[in-house]
Amino acid sequence: MKPLFPNLSATYTSQNRAMLGIILRLMAMAALGVMFALVKLAGEAGVHFGESLFWRQLAGLPVVIVWLWWNDDLKAIKSKRPSLHALRMTLGLSAMALNFWAMTLLPMAEATTLSFATPIFATMLAALLLREQTGLYRWAAILTGFAGIVFAIRPGGSAIDPFGAMVGLSGALMTAAVTIQLRRMARSETTGAIVFWFSLTSLLPLGLLMLFVAKAHDGQAWAYIAGLSLAGAVAQILLTAALRHAPVAAVLTMDYSGLIWSVLFGIVIFGAIPGPTVWIGAPVIILAGIFIAWREHYLAKS
Repeated sequence: MKPLFPNLSATYTSQNRAMLGIILRLMAMAALGVMFALVKLAGEAGVHFGESLFWRQLAGLPVVIVWLWWNDDLKAIKSKRPSLHALRMTLGLSAMALNFWAMTLLPMAEATTLSFATPIFATMLAALLLREQTGLYRWAAILTGFAGIVFAIRPGGSAIDPFGAMVGLSGALMTAAVTIQLRRMARSETTGAIVFWFSLTSLLPLGLLMLFVAKAHDGQAWAYIAGLSLAGAVAQILLTAALRHAPVAAVLTMDYSGLIWSVLFGIVIFGAIPGPTVWIGAPVIILAGIFIAWREHYLAKS
């Protein structure tokens, strides 16, 4: 039996799916908050961030395979351009390593705040490398975002450790480079191939790194490793599921909820209260990122 108001029914269903996607993205941010808290705890227990990264990737590979099987996309992993996947692996692994390292060097809120510079860097790289048109509004947002970053890290002051800030910003820059590379690969490669080959090939250099950084740990450290691996795998599932129910523009701004978890875990677990410059700089960076996302969505619709 057809509904009396088919258009309204379709709109209601679409809204429900979008809301589900937003909820899943928020849950993914919570899972990532748990993962990074455990990465920091593992670091304090003597676990090298390279070890945490290896176990995180190893736990994520079965998730990727099951996801491909569930969506009948195992055949989609074939690729005729392995060089693109090699570059994506190099960039992606560098970004993850820097982000994990930054989390061990800085308080959680500060490290998370610096990661929000990713859309700002991505917009700049898209303009420089992909020759994407970047208008006055987005350049203004980029400059505003950088002002927030400078205020948050307060060069020459005592707000954030300079070396940790450099590592965190480098992680945001490399993550932006991954975004640019994914845009290039989307022209010829399937999502399944991109995700699978990154998960698989990243284990090769990480396995070599383990020869130099792996060491014996006590039960508590292994519990942290198991927890961060599980939280990372859960976050990966939720991130993928969110994009199946809602468009990127609808869920992207939900990523900023990660700051809530970072502040919460930082205070409760580590007793670290963000400084005043972070409280002021973080909203500026977030607003700049939200504006860039909204502007791209608006221009795409136009």
